[in-house]
Amino acid sequence: MLSVMLRKLDGLGRYFAFLGELLHSVFMRPFRTLQIITEIERLGINSVMIILLSGGAIGMIFALQMVVMLQMFQAEIGTGATVAIAMSRELAPIITTLMLIAKNGSAMAAELGTMRVTEQLDALESMSINVVQYLVLPKAIASVLVFPVLTLLANVIGALGAFIISTELYGIDSASYIDYMFDLLNPMDVASGLIKATVMGFITATICCFYGLGTTQGAKGVGDSATKAVVASSVSILMADYLMATMMMRLLYE
Repeated sequence: MLSVMLRKLDGLGRYFAFLGELLHSVFMRPFRTLQIITEIERLGINSVMIILLSGGAIGMIFALQMVVMLQMFQAEIGTGATVAIAMSRELAPIITTLMLIAKNGSAMAAELGTMRVTEQLDALESMSINVVQYLVLPKAIASVLVFPVLTLLANVIGALGAFIISTELYGIDSASYIDYMFDLLNPMDVASGLIKATVMGFITATICCFYGLGTTQGAKGVGDSATKAVVASSVSILMADYLMATMMMRLLYE
């Protein structure tokens, strides 16, 4: 038990050392603008469809449940506001991040892991190229930029899905539905979700790249690193979401 705890603490220490090196590389030249744009395309533009599908599905499912519950109190007009607030504050950033972890986080870890076991990273280091600044920093910057944008997209498509279910399937008046939703939805609700998505994007990119760079044992190690990266980043963003939600409830909503 003690040895397991020591290994975990050692890994945590190495992760924070890795974060320090990453933050230091932000100010190093040259700036890898082309790599950042490439990562934005890979992480963002290529992930639009999965965010549309997952965000729309969550909004429609949540609306189905809320309409049935609110009908018991003759308050089904509040479905739109309930879905919009829940999506903005919690569901959109979490669902978006989990989808991107599954799609892109595992790919980051596998890509860097493959480069490690095939000695491509050693070749870059032999040419005096800083691996963290060349490979990791563009992924981290792209994630910080892309995650909030895709979260906002999930908000919009989720609210649209809820609107279609509520008005077309349950016959709720569309004008009253929209008016009530915008009366209760606060810009701070949307902003808090975007802040969470930004932090989650940084956590996801750094954890997945950290596990990828630490890959050993050949092809088996690549698979293990990708699995560990997905699990660790998923658990970490849920814990971070709880901590941020607690702080925001006290600072923003009271």
